[in-house]
Amino acid sequence: MSVRICSAVILSLFLLSGAAQAQVQFQPPQQTTFRSLFKVPDPRGEFVRLCAPHMVGRWAHPESVCGCLHDYAAATVEDADLREALLRGISETGVPTIETAWVPPSKQSQIGPTFTKIAKPTLQCMFDPATNQ
Repeated sequence: MSVRICSAVILSLFLLSGAAQAQVQFQPPQQTTFRSLFKVPDPRGEFVRLCAPHMVGRWAHPESVCGCLHDYAAATVEDADLREALLRGISETGVPTIETAWVPPSKQSQIGPTFTKIAKPTLQCMFDPATNQ
């Protein structure tokens, strides 16, 4: 009989200690983890960060020129593929550029008209930034 009681006590202690360890090991995620999951990077800020080094030495205020170019490209170019390719070109080179490989073949014929559409705003951003602020 005492063997049964001792084994029952040992078994219950074993089970309780396992449950206690499981409770100690399980920690709910911290609030900062959830917050960092929902932080959306600022695409304009990232664009300006990538673009500005290409503008240094060319313009007195490279960040404002890059910001202006981003705003006009985002507002003027309706097609998402062309807009992304244009923004990529500006951020990588500092000038409006679209590589044909960045655009689906069905939209490559729209590259020229896209440049025509953004030509005047681009020149305003680069040479007359006071009117764009």
